[in-house]
Amino acid sequence: MERVLSLLQEVSEGKARLDLENTLLAFNELPLPQLFKFADRVRERINGNTCTFIIDRNINYTNVCEVRCSFCAFSRDENDKDAYTLSLEEILSKVSEAKEFGATQVMIQGGLNRKTGLSYITKVFESIKKNFPKITIHSLSAPEIEFLSRLEGLSFRETLKILKEAGLSSLPGGGAEILVDDVRQVVSPKKTRTDVWLKIHEEAHKLGLPSTATMVIGHKENIKDRITHLLKIRDLQDKTGGFMSFIPWVYYPGKTKLGGRKTTAADYLKTLSLARLFLDNIKHIQASWLTVGKAVGQIALQAGADDLGSLMLEENVVRSTGHQVVSMKIEEMVHLIKSAGRKPAQRSTDFSIIRVF
Repeated sequence: MERVLSLLQEVSEGKARLDLENTLLAFNELPLPQLFKFADRVRERINGNTCTFIIDRNINYTNVCEVRCSFCAFSRDENDKDAYTLSLEEILSKVSEAKEFGATQVMIQGGLNRKTGLSYITKVFESIKKNFPKITIHSLSAPEIEFLSRLEGLSFRETLKILKEAGLSSLPGGGAEILVDDVRQVVSPKKTRTDVWLKIHEEAHKLGLPSTATMVIGHKENIKDRITHLLKIRDLQDKTGGFMSFIPWVYYPGKTKLGGRKTTAADYLKTLSLARLFLDNIKHIQASWLTVGKAVGQIALQAGADDLGSLMLEENVVRSTGHQVVSMKIEEMVHLIKSAGRKPAQRSTDFSIIRVF
């Protein structure tokens, strides 16, 4: 115990780095308040007292998906009654509504649908940039990039270059789940392998397309799997420096084939704290208030998080599990952050500050 505490003190000061073994010990042996204390010191050292948020909109252009992961309640087969694919006009209407609410970013993602190939996506991006030049397109997960590349017979780099020219600015971290193939074989056997997910993000970073990194916890992974995931993210960040932030998400089992039980707030907060301590080369840690609730999201600001993500003008994937998703007004977000003793600030996709409250 004393050895781990001593190491975490050095880590909090930026003088040492955690490895898998010591992180596992910290997870299993240290109480939450101690982990919070060390993680919060790292947060303060790297980001000061500011807590950021963004105004954006998630636009899921299709729910038709040929992969149908067992943990997903959103995807549909093409012939299902509630299967859909948005038209360009419908997407532009959603972007227009988001702009009216003050959004600076859209996150466009969808199922792996052969009818929404590269020509569909590039037309969407080009139209958004033409009509809303100030809106940032932070879109398409690694599985979507892999799917488009395979569909068009292109390399990942070629596909990403075409998308960048069409208006893509950065990639979200979707599709990561847990970057351990033994786990992926259970929860999403048809989906992007670990090495492919990492390769796509590496190619994006080389092209000047930054990205976020994510992790979904509470399904079939164990704690060692989570730390292995963090190690792979950290190793790639050492190589490229392209990850803007890290976002742990909680798995919701409702209406999924995989089933199970939602993990606890304590498990989420412990994982977030250790992520802040472990990922010494990623500046921002986002608390996923969407999946854990506003109260736990606020507590996360004392556990290493410096960002509360989006006001969530639209969300469909988590909602499809039966979880009640509500948006948040700016005034509520500002109050949430201020009452946690932090300075609220609206940010852009790249974490530039737009305004301070």
